[in-house]
Amino acid sequence: MELRNFRPNDAEAVDRVAVAAFEQFRDLYDDWPAMAASVGRMSELAKRAELIVAEHEDHVIGAVGYVGPRQSKAEWFDRAWPVIRLLVVDPAHRGLGVGRTLTEECIQRARRDRSPVIALHTSPIMTVALPMYRRMGFEWHCDAPPIRGVPYAVYLKRFDDA
Repeated sequence: MELRNFRPNDAEAVDRVAVAAFEQFRDLYDDWPAMAASVGRMSELAKRAELIVAEHEDHVIGAVGYVGPRQSKAEWFDRAWPVIRLLVVDPAHRGLGVGRTLTEECIQRARRDRSPVIALHTSPIMTVALPMYRRMGFEWHCDAPPIRGVPYAVYLKRFDDA
């Protein structure tokens, strides 16, 4: 697996992987078609974030947005925090450490930006992602507004050496 920055010709593959990654939750969102349409535009994150792509044998198998400090972000995040946005892994490539590797890359970028913290928001329905984030040192910070009927919360990872 190789990580690299998003290229415009990745848009279709990134959007497809995003929808496939969220498909397992379709019955939990109160408006799946709207949710699918929203995550299906993940490539648009590249306009306001560093979009990082995980690639294996010339196929996009995962992606994540890194929104740097002081960049515009949702109101439930402090503007000074870097934020991990919409981490997705192709269901056919789960269990290989793709999600952890993408998260670690975002952490490295937060350190590059000399931030003392990195944030994300996730949901208890994310029964693989949430425990992974917790093991990586992310702690609950506050509840965030629900998304299409699904509860979400903000989690922070503080860097001791920052």
